[in-house]
Amino acid sequence: MAALDGLPPLRDVIARHGLDARKALGQNFLLDLNLTQKVARTAGSLEGVTVFEVGPGPGGLTRAILALGAKKVVAVERDPRCLPALAEVADHYPGRLEVIEGDAVKTDFESMAADGPVKIIANLPYNVGTQLLVNWLLPRQWPPFWQSLTLMFQKEVGQRIVAKEDDNHYGRLGVLCGWRAESHMAFDVPPQAFTPPPKVTSTVVHLTPRLNPLPCDPDKLEKVTMAAFGQRRKMLRQSLKPVGGEALLTKADIDPQRRAETLSVEEFCRLANLL
Repeated sequence: MAALDGLPPLRDVIARHGLDARKALGQNFLLDLNLTQKVARTAGSLEGVTVFEVGPGPGGLTRAILALGAKKVVAVERDPRCLPALAEVADHYPGRLEVIEGDAVKTDFESMAADGPVKIIANLPYNVGTQLLVNWLLPRQWPPFWQSLTLMFQKEVGQRIVAKEDDNHYGRLGVLCGWRAESHMAFDVPPQAFTPPPKVTSTVVHLTPRLNPLPCDPDKLEKVTMAAFGQRRKMLRQSLKPVGGEALLTKADIDPQRRAETLSVEEFCRLANLL
C-alpha cells in the first residue's frame, strides 16, 4: 500500500534497495511517517523555505518535509547506497529535491543558501551530530544563514544543548548554545521508532538564533570553557590557571572559589572578552 504522499512505504523501499543501516555511518532509519511529519512540523511553516537535511538515508524525513510544502530540500548523504531511493523521491517531487553525495562535516552549507529563508531539519547521524551543530553556531557572520535548526540527537546530547547553569548537564555545549541560540527540547523519540533500534532514547531539539548575542570571540569562549569544564570538579582558580586563573577571575569580578557549572553564559563571555 502506498503512503499518503503516493510513494511506497519506507520498509518496502529499504527492502528493495537492500538498505541495512550501518553503525559506522551512525545510521538509524526513522520509518514511521507520522513521526517524520511531527519532526518536520516542529520547524514551523515550510512554505517558501529551502530546507537543508543531513543524512536523509532512504528519505523518510525528506518526504515529510516536501509533503509539508518546502520550496526545496538540499540533502547531503554520505552513503551511496541511499542515492537510488532518494532519486525516486526526487522524481516524485520534480525540481524540489537536490541530493549531494558527500560528508556533511566538510560541506559549506552557507555557500548553498540562496535567496529566501533557510531552515535545517535533520535526524543527524549520531557520530557527527554535535560537530555539525557547533559548526552551525560558530560562523563569524551573525545572524547566521539559517532561520532555525530542528535536529534529532541522543537525549543526553539534547539535555546538554538546552542546559543552563547549575544543571548537571551544563557544559561547553550548553554555554555555546545558550550564547548564540534559544533552544528547547520538543519531544522524545523511543528506540523502537528506528531501524535498527538504538540503545538510547532520542530527542528533537529546536533552536532559533539570538539576533543580538553578547559580543564575544568564539575562539576565546572555546578556550575558556574548555579549561573550565576540563576540570569541572575543581574551583575556577585552579581549572582556569592555563588562561589566567585568579587574576582573570578577579578582573571579571567572579569569585575564584566557584566551579564551572555555576557560571552563567554572560559570565563566560565576560571571561572570554578579558582574555
